[in-house]
Amino acid sequence: MSNMENLVLKVDGLSIAFGGLKAVDDLSFDIRDQEIYGLIGPNGAGKTTVFNCITQFYKPNSGTLMFKGHGDQVTDLTTKPVHDIIKLGLVRTFQNVELIRELSIIDNVLIGGHIDFEANTLSQALRLPKARREEKKYRAEAEKILQNLGILDRKDMLVGGQPYGILKKVELARTLMARPKLIILDEPAAGLNDSETLELAKMIRRIRDEYGCAILLVEHDMRLVMDICDRICAINFGKLLTIGTPKEIQQNEAVQAAYLGVD
Repeated sequence: MSNMENLVLKVDGLSIAFGGLKAVDDLSFDIRDQEIYGLIGPNGAGKTTVFNCITQFYKPNSGTLMFKGHGDQVTDLTTKPVHDIIKLGLVRTFQNVELIRELSIIDNVLIGGHIDFEANTLSQALRLPKARREEKKYRAEAEKILQNLGILDRKDMLVGGQPYGILKKVELARTLMARPKLIILDEPAAGLNDSETLELAKMIRRIRDEYGCAILLVEHDMRLVMDICDRICAINFGKLLTIGTPKEIQQNEAVQAAYLGVD
């Protein structure tokens, strides 16, 4: 078992190929507890594939993905089916917001808490006391999260027709219901204007501080990445270019070449 002290995720020798193409090639990096960590690279660099391997949407060909979840229990994610990953405390958002338009904002957030429901489906259907108590507890938790994200006043509104920036917050609120140890944000700034992106940066920091979780950010908006990340991993063609602080990344010639295409 690898040493996971102060780490939430340790990626070691990760490789996956599709046909003859190596999408990720012997990639290693680690994310510390409560760290905001960036994964960057030009289009087609393999960022989304790395994501999908961590969440076990894809099974890698080789490598280990050690994750320190609830109760500091360490698991190799590659041994788990995709539906068990969220129970360990690893959640992700999607580029295209995945919400149920016909439900209210609070009901969409409550869906994120369903992994924790103790009461079985029958007692929930019959509204037995245990189920009612649980629902009350989760509803209070959901309201607190919505208040933290500044959208409690909209809780009973339908998701359909809400502005895009609000939908992003609802999706974040839903991930927080799973009490995450690590949240993977897939291009959270996509589709946001400058002031919404600034607000998003503040929100990501606040989530890290208030909920004590680490955040892995895959993002094209370099200003956002450089503004909020503690460390950044730059990849190209599935291979590691370098890992460093935002300043080190900005000054790295290999990163500049990959992004700007200079020799």
